[in-house]
Amino acid sequence: MKRLIAGVICAAGLAGMAAADPVFGNWRTAPDDNGNTGLIQVQACGSKICGTLVRAYDGTGAEMASPNVGKRIIWDMESKGGGAYADGKVWSPDRDKTYKSKMQLSGDRLAISGCILMVCRDGGTWTRAN
Repeated sequence: MKRLIAGVICAAGLAGMAAADPVFGNWRTAPDDNGNTGLIQVQACGSKICGTLVRAYDGTGAEMASPNVGKRIIWDMESKGGGAYADGKVWSPDRDKTYKSKMQLSGDRLAISGCILMVCRDGGTWTRAN
């Protein structure tokens, strides 16, 4: 009986890993208006996708203190298939603006874009971080 329970737990864990969205993981942002970048941890938030700033870096690449560490940067994003994500929001700390956004995953690159009242902004391309 113990082996059966252990087998079920193991199978459930493997199924969960297989179901993980390819966008999940850590992403280094493109430089903002101030030249700073961040490390965003992207994960599931219920049935949607969200991302939280876990580290901040200055223009030289040195880690820096930021009041934005721990804040949600991406939320309510949905996978549309084929590496496309949409219907979510992305907050830009340097402008303190929230954009209705979409993302496009291509290998280890994640292109971000968003709009506010018909004014659209290219959020740059993020790179996967290990």
